[in-house]
Amino acid sequence: MNKYLEELVKLSKFDTKISMFEPQIENEKAKLATFVETAEAIKTSINDIYVQIDDVKSKRTKNNIHLAELKTKLDDISKKHNEVQNEKELKALQLEEEITKEQISFANEEIIRLDEITEEKESQLKEAKEKLTEEEESIKEIQTAVDEKIEQINQERNSVYQERSELLEKFDNKILTFYEKIKRWAKDTAVVPVKKQACYGCFMKINDKTYAEVIKSEEIVNCPHCGRILYKEDETEEA
Repeated sequence: MNKYLEELVKLSKFDTKISMFEPQIENEKAKLATFVETAEAIKTSINDIYVQIDDVKSKRTKNNIHLAELKTKLDDISKKHNEVQNEKELKALQLEEEITKEQISFANEEIIRLDEITEEKESQLKEAKEKLTEEEESIKEIQTAVDEKIEQINQERNSVYQERSELLEKFDNKILTFYEKIKRWAKDTAVVPVKKQACYGCFMKINDKTYAEVIKSEEIVNCPHCGRILYKEDETEEA
């Protein structure tokens, strides 16, 4: 293979590797982000439950005050029985007493209902707190694993950058400029292999003459369709 072409293939493979490092890092961060989002959602849920419990307890307090007022009213009605002067007043007092007793009964039922809601909410709160603890433990473990993986990726990236820099030190400037010009629009497919007599950049079939030149690898050959630099892979690479 032509020396310059060989170097271009190496450079292209380095650039392809380099472009893949950042998505790998983002992918690792995304693993952690999923657990963090879940933990934040649980925290929001816990705060909501606290608000709901406070609201229920506030309603219970109001019912207790109302219940105390009704009991005082019932006591007052009981005292008034001794002051009744006729049947009409008695019936009115009995009706008021009956209504007050119904209100007391309803207030007691409402207090029981609110207590049941509070108990249920406190159970949900306990469960949510336990779940949050588990999630936070998972986050710690995943954070450690993610940090280790990112460190490994960064080490590999630094190694590739170093190899790329060493390669560029002996690179012909005209060839490098030519490569960079194609790379501006072709990105990581500036240099592509030919397989089954087709450019693996645009996937168009190349003519026999161009294909023969690619096989010889004596010169740098561009795809007649897209302009990418072409090379023939070794049989081991094709396999």
